[in-house]
Amino acid sequence: MTNVWHGGGRRIRINEVGTRDGFQAEAVFVPTQEKIAMVNALSHSGVAKIEVTAFVSPKMIPSLRDAEAVMQGIERVPGVVYSALVPNLRGAERAIACGADELNLVMSASESHNRANLRMGREQSFDALCDVASAARQEGKSVNVSLSCTFGCPIEGDVPAREVFDLCERFAARMGADGITLCDTTGMAYPSQVVALVHGFRERWPDIRLTLHFHNTRGMGLANVLAAIDAGADNFDASLGGIGGCPYAPGATGNVCTEEVVHALALMGYDTGVDLARLIDASNRLPALIGHDTPSQIVKAGCRLDLHPLAA
Repeated sequence: MTNVWHGGGRRIRINEVGTRDGFQAEAVFVPTQEKIAMVNALSHSGVAKIEVTAFVSPKMIPSLRDAEAVMQGIERVPGVVYSALVPNLRGAERAIACGADELNLVMSASESHNRANLRMGREQSFDALCDVASAARQEGKSVNVSLSCTFGCPIEGDVPAREVFDLCERFAARMGADGITLCDTTGMAYPSQVVALVHGFRERWPDIRLTLHFHNTRGMGLANVLAAIDAGADNFDASLGGIGGCPYAPGATGNVCTEEVVHALALMGYDTGVDLARLIDASNRLPALIGHDTPSQIVKAGCRLDLHPLAA
């Protein structure tokens, strides 16, 4: 096991999800050209992947009704993976037509949450996602599966690890997923639980790309990132400004804040490949787009060594 407190140049990949997970939770519609400009800014910040948008029903998520225009309008920076969330075969067809590099499929580890979020049971979701994965492979697209409520469900409570791993086994064996994301959808994860799940996953599937997706609802987001790193994980979703949320958990907040995670990891000697100044510049633009302040403490207080003159 590594010493988590001393990164020693270890590379940690940061995947930006604010333009999807963040914007879809906002009451206002962020104009299409502003979304494109934000993705372009993030592309030049050094993040490894951007989940640009979601190809979902405009009636269900009107804030992302411009998915085609955004995906077609962005600049493609070499080395950056441009991903899109797709819930079904129709969404996959739309994403493929727009040139998405990766299709991010989603279902829940919790039966109740899956029915609330996707209007179907887990078995029905799995069968539908198998069809999506097959279509993606035929087009040479990478497939990632995001498993919601891995660390707990706001309706059912704890989700047994064996159920999580049973689903992951099916994603690997029957769906042929290139990557799996374990999602703390409503901020119920805690560090020792994270360590156990990451170790268990890595023991079973050492060759599948593992990503962790934490929300900061109960203030444990960064602690959970560090716990996952200590357990061997090196891919993390994060949201610019810490925006986002979940409609099925009262009080749920956004994802771990991208600039906060990058700032902390840089201080500890990790290499994220991200230009923090560019990231902060992009985050500073968010309040004008969404109509309110963001949770980002880096935006509010600055970086650790941003010094201030002594007050008179």
